[in-house]
Amino acid sequence: MKKYSVAEASKIIGKTPKTLRRWDDENKLIALREPISNHRYYTPEILFPFTQDQSLEYGKETENISIAERTYTVLELFAGAGGLAIGLEQAGIKCVALNEIDKWACQTLRSNRPNWNVLEGDIRHYNFSEYRDQVDVVTGGFPCQSFSYAGKRLGLEDARGTLFYEFARVVKDVNPLICVGENVKGLLNHDGGETLKGMISILDEIGYRIMPVEVLKAINYKVPQKRERLILVGVRKDIRFDFEYPKPYKKIYNLSDALKKGELFNSDVPESVGAKYPASKKEVLDLVPQKGYWRDLPVEIQKSFMGKSFYLGGGKTGMARRIGWDEPCLTLTCSPAQKQTERCHPEETRPFTVREYARIQTFPDEWQFKGSSAHQYKQIGNAVPVNLGKEVGYSIVNFLNKYYNFLNPR
Repeated sequence: MKKYSVAEASKIIGKTPKTLRRWDDENKLIALREPISNHRYYTPEILFPFTQDQSLEYGKETENISIAERTYTVLELFAGAGGLAIGLEQAGIKCVALNEIDKWACQTLRSNRPNWNVLEGDIRHYNFSEYRDQVDVVTGGFPCQSFSYAGKRLGLEDARGTLFYEFARVVKDVNPLICVGENVKGLLNHDGGETLKGMISILDEIGYRIMPVEVLKAINYKVPQKRERLILVGVRKDIRFDFEYPKPYKKIYNLSDALKKGELFNSDVPESVGAKYPASKKEVLDLVPQKGYWRDLPVEIQKSFMGKSFYLGGGKTGMARRIGWDEPCLTLTCSPAQKQTERCHPEETRPFTVREYARIQTFPDEWQFKGSSAHQYKQIGNAVPVNLGKEVGYSIVNFLNKYYNFLNPR
């Protein structure tokens, strides 16, 4: 995908480079960073919402599908309820083992895929050396944790005690062709960008070239939700091919596509259990129209509902928010009724049900979640959207096809 420097991007959207840098610092228009130089750059996907320039190359109509030309395998760490694993499976990649510490998520994985080898428990207690040179890919959604970088070249041992260390340890022990980490977009600027620089330094030390880090917007990959995930890809240094990120699609799906019969699903969303708002919150949200939020309330109710937040800066557009049928959902949280991150149903004054949550994350209807409704919401809210996982999977398949065709030309 084409890259634009700060200067080039400023001309495209008609703002000064100084404004772009400020917007990046304020997380309004987040730039990507080159792995070594840390220079800011932008992709057409990032700039598109900020410009009316129709010459900007963005989006495609055709599918990203790549067909696996042999059996490809993945070892998944921090697997959660299986969003990424299902997506990779749909792309043609076989899951040989998954590690996850949450017992309810493990029950979910086992009940839906009895053939999967689910390794339940703390990753620090597992030795994965039996998989050395036996899997093509290691993936993992490790949490974002600080460790000291301080401008020096960081080594693996310096990251001990963090879960990224465990991810890198497994990659080193297993020696896959490619490793794929995913995280929140905030990792880009975490600790002033030092955390990401440290991660890149560590993966470089253990033998992996880091591809330019990208933040993929789920709405560009057949997910009816404004969720963003940072993708960190390492390619083993003996491999000359680069990993290519999935190309975004032109079509954006909305909440109606998620919950009603159509292109994404062949039936309306199944009925299921769901959380409820307290009576006091329901009285307030009853007043909010579709696609509205707290600013659509009478001023006195705004002050009462928002409390101290009313006097703080920022739009806070996710508060007292009722989603519209014709727009993608805002990013789902782990608790659907929690204060100040409301995602209210378009017509009924209630949070989305468990199955509606799953639809918005593009889980198949047959994928059943274990535990209480609170545990189920948490599993779904933490997941990588399945369709996004599938698109990343197609890119992995494309990379592996090239590698094995190079080794064994026809």
